[in-house]
Amino acid sequence: MRDEEILIGSLMENTWLTLEQVAAACTVEPGWLLRHIEEGLFPHADSVAGVWCFSSTSLLRARRMRQVERDFDAVPELAALMADLLEELDELRARVERAGPG
Repeated sequence: MRDEEILIGSLMENTWLTLEQVAAACTVEPGWLLRHIEEGLFPHADSVAGVWCFSSTSLLRARRMRQVERDFDAVPELAALMADLLEELDELRARVERAGPG
């Protein structure tokens, strides 16, 4: 199991992370996250009383987007599209697993 899977897997579903925590986990500056939020690329991020809160789903999305941007020199919109596709793939795999064998 990779380190990022351990980190994400250890988060409870109701745990919220701050902007700074997500930025640190993704090794990006908080400004990177803010720019992506302003561009509408983080649909799961919530602002409560002016403080950004992120779920484990958002953390995974941020890590995936950062990796695609870094590894493929992709623009943020393309990285967000890839994250969307990977999230959909995760959901489909979970459905298949819940359905069980034949």
